[in-house]
Amino acid sequence: MKNVTLIVLIGQHAHEHYLGDRAKPSLTETVKHFNDYLPTYFPLVHPSPRNNIWQAKNPWFRERVLPELRQCIKGVLTS
Repeated sequence: MKNVTLIVLIGQHAHEHYLGDRAKPSLTETVKHFNDYLPTYFPLVHPSPRNNIWQAKNPWFRERVLPELRQCIKGVLTS
């Protein structure tokens, strides 16, 4: 694919594969520090119903991460 400007990494396996040693020790820490991987990568949790508990324990995800993801995607789509 040409001109790929943002790669969304969904789940810990994708984080480990693409980020390698740059990934934080846990999925939570990697997602929390998503800015460390921009502008190329945007690490996320897997959007499985099983992760509802994780999202409930980490309200910062909806407050900080999702709005930033929306902005990044909007930027890619409008460029």
